[in-house]
Amino acid sequence: MTETMTYTSLDQLPITLRADELAAVLGISRAGAYTLMRSKGFPTIFIGKRMVVYRDKFIQWMDEQVSA
Repeated sequence: MTETMTYTSLDQLPITLRADELAAVLGISRAGAYTLMRSKGFPTIFIGKRMVVYRDKFIQWMDEQVSA
């Protein structure tokens, strides 16, 4: 996907985020998003070889990072 996604609020995020969407939200590379999605403690869901994260779990994870 070559199109750059821009979100102005968390409510605009899709229910599940792919690596490219996660990268756009966090302002990191797609490779960085894949690394994050494979890291311990990140709420990734594996569907076959596909990796996604639920929007609500991602927001919760971000909140926990701020609190840590």
